[in-house]
Amino acid sequence: MLGWAIAFLVIALIAAALGFGGIAGASAGIAKILFVIFLVLFIAAMIVRALRGRPPM
Repeated sequence: MLGWAIAFLVIALIAAALGFGGIAGASAGIAKILFVIFLVLFIAAMIVRALRGRPPM
């Protein structure tokens, strides 16, 4: 998930540098959404691991 977010961020940066504002904005929006989903899943996994008795890595 994080890999996809980084990929869309790179696409957004390249598109912005080349002047494609619409594509850059859409790619940046997708990257933000994917990053938030990644954070939610990561935090949920850490909480589940803590509740099951395993120390977080």
